[in-house]
Amino acid sequence: MDAYSSHDGVGLADLVRKGEVSPAELTEAAIARIEKHNPKLNAVVFKGYDDARKAAAGKLPDGPFRGVPFLIKDLGMPVAGWPRSSGSRYTRDFTDTADGGLTARYRASGVVLLGKSNTPEYGITGTTESAALGPCRNPWNPNHISGGSSGGAASAVAAGIVPLAHASDGLGSIRIPAACCGLVGLKVTRDRNPNLPDGYDYAFGNVVDHVVSRTVRDSAVMLDATGYADPNAPYPAPRKDRPYAQEVQASPGKLRIAFSSETPNGRPIDPEIQSALERTAALLKALGHDVIERGLGIDYRALYASRGAAAAGNFAAGMARLADELGREPEQHELEPLTWAILKAGQRQTGADVMRSLQETRILNYKTLAAFNDIDVYLCPVMGQPVPEIGYVDPVKVEPREVNKRQGRLYPFTPPFNFSGQPSMSLPLEMDAKGLPIGMMFTAKYADEATLFRLAAQLEKEAPWSGRKPQVWG
Repeated sequence: MDAYSSHDGVGLADLVRKGEVSPAELTEAAIARIEKHNPKLNAVVFKGYDDARKAAAGKLPDGPFRGVPFLIKDLGMPVAGWPRSSGSRYTRDFTDTADGGLTARYRASGVVLLGKSNTPEYGITGTTESAALGPCRNPWNPNHISGGSSGGAASAVAAGIVPLAHASDGLGSIRIPAACCGLVGLKVTRDRNPNLPDGYDYAFGNVVDHVVSRTVRDSAVMLDATGYADPNAPYPAPRKDRPYAQEVQASPGKLRIAFSSETPNGRPIDPEIQSALERTAALLKALGHDVIERGLGIDYRALYASRGAAAAGNFAAGMARLADELGREPEQHELEPLTWAILKAGQRQTGADVMRSLQETRILNYKTLAAFNDIDVYLCPVMGQPVPEIGYVDPVKVEPREVNKRQGRLYPFTPPFNFSGQPSMSLPLEMDAKGLPIGMMFTAKYADEATLFRLAAQLEKEAPWSGRKPQVWG
């Protein structure tokens, strides 16, 4: 299996279907790579090798990823008999008794669950560094962060340990690690992947689950496998015209694309990232798209401020549920300073505070969605600065207010589309002078993943990234 890491998930499953390799052999190839690379990366924090070997030797579902090794993020995704620490000392001994709804859909796709990937405490930060699990490192340069909160998933996929892995996104937690590690990362439309009955609406639809991958087609095929309507869900499923596996084979046509590097505070982004954005816009124009330079025209400050009370209250409610399950409240020493501060802020919110917050965000979301009335796609960078070194936004060592300031400079672009529920995708189109990836973010109208998949497939062909390999690889 020397060539294991050179295949994407669809490619590995095709080898299994042809009888050229067995699920058991793929599992052993992935395990060998964890044992080789994880001491340096700390991407995998729970090793479910016995369960994986048993599953690979048994009768797997005949899904599109039959036999393909797969990781589950150690946050919000129950796997029967496996721990779910959520990156915290408070919950590091918590074990789930049953699979979650989306876990069952992943199993039905045919994947072999191999273990759990690293995450920051409760997914709060855009870096995967925690007191409980330790820092996760970037395969392109292990001195740098892998992003967050799906940093373990991104690090493992970028290093060739697995071809794709589960990830989740509440304020950028799929797109940021995808940008840091040079991957495809799609934040799907709200309710595209149902998370009930175990998700409690995941912050009123702000948080969604999908994967990070090295190829566009893996993202599309997995979304076909998991993103179908739940007949018992209290919300209608977003529209979908045909399988996304067909969309990646189709031309995007001529799209109207707006691009901008506007930031909430008006400060310019890093010059290297600005240049990468301009080159991407030029490439799109050369491909025949109608490209205009224009921002969204929204009040970012008001939008971000509107969400504060609801976000804090939601976190406090989630922690109260955990306390019910564990039979005790967290003690201050069990939580990181930033987490403790958010919990205390959430507990101070009144019902009126939370409802007003949700109302204000809903009205402001209208303006975000209206910005797409005359465009098909909005282009901006994922990050405002290059991928920083480990420790720059470490929530354990850096004071909470400073963590938030630094995150504001690093990640100014991703949150609006969690609030509005729109699909938004990071693509690894550029590299900086230090050899670290630069992700470009493409956002489409509500429920229009199809346009993103068609455009992403075109860019993957015209500006391929598959030939780039990180320091830690295969």
